Amino acid sequence: MNDKSPKQKPGAAVWLWLSAAIIVLDQYTKWLIVQQFDLYQRLDLLPMLSITRLHNTGAAFSFLSDAGGWQRWFFIILGLAVSALVIVWLRRLPRRGRSWLAAALALVVGGAIGNIIDRMHLGYVVDFISVHYDRWFFPAFNVADSAITVGAAVLLIESLMAGDDHIPSRRHERVDP
Repeated sequence: MNDKSPKQKPGAAVWLWLSAAIIVLDQYTKWLIVQQFDLYQRLDLLPMLSITRLHNTGAAFSFLSDAGGWQRWFFIILGLAVSALVIVWLRRLPRRGRSWLAAALALVVGGAIGNIIDRMHLGYVVDFISVHYDRWFFPAFNVADSAITVGAAVLLIESLMAGDDHIPSRRHERVDP
């Protein structure tokens, strides 16, 4: 009799390669920006797109950026908790059949961890992609933020599309006299 328990299958956690790729790309692009740009230095690429080095101590749209410092640890703990929960979700998700959901979750994890690394190491997140028109500027963002946004959008679309799978179609129902 074999006393070893069967090896637990990782489920859709195999998609964590995408998280790792996002983390590497995010950290590399931020490193390049820090090496090449001074704080607030701007390079116009297109009439509506610039590279501008900024430091964000808050969350999305600089939310809580002037909160006095406690927000750094709050966002680190929140990001770690959300990442851990999503990784557990990925491990429990079937390996096949839910690729869009798995990819979306992996994008969110990669983006969250990319920004957590900045917060832990620097105390702020390096943002550098600036979209603008005339005097209107969208808040600057980075690769991690983009991954989180795309992941969240795919999650939303996937959840709306999956909802149709659970609704029986009338044309398939049998009507008894």
